[in-house]
Amino acid sequence: MFSKTCEYAFRATVVVAIASRNGERLTLTEIAELTGAPKAFTAKVMQDLARAGIVTSQRGPNGGFDLPPLMARKVNLRMVIKAVGDDAFSKNCAMGLGLCKSDDPCPMHDQFSKVRDELNEILETTDVHSLAQDLNNGTKRLRI
Repeated sequence: MFSKTCEYAFRATVVVAIASRNGERLTLTEIAELTGAPKAFTAKVMQDLARAGIVTSQRGPNGGFDLPPLMARKVNLRMVIKAVGDDAFSKNCAMGLGLCKSDDPCPMHDQFSKVRDELNEILETTDVHSLAQDLNNGTKRLRI
């Protein structure tokens, strides 16, 4: 449903939030290993997330990426998608017909717009803190 970029960004944001809850910073290598993403790809994703202010980075021997719990409560999945610049699914036609709108719809427009609206609601109301908390509590799992 989402691009690999979005999937990796979601995973990276959550694993960084979990580490930050424990007072730790994660290195680029650790994030790549925990998310199952190639290191070079992870570097680009983390750069985009840092540039958007979703995560912070610190250089040096004690450096790495973090996302403090208070900030994780404010970061929703829509913000993560926008940070990596991959928000096409929320605008594109389900049939790939370019511009598809209610006054000039494709055959799937009405059904797909309902699904897209529901998905957008989920992305805007799901915060990183909640996802990290579910993983910490053991009620959800992140398998790679």
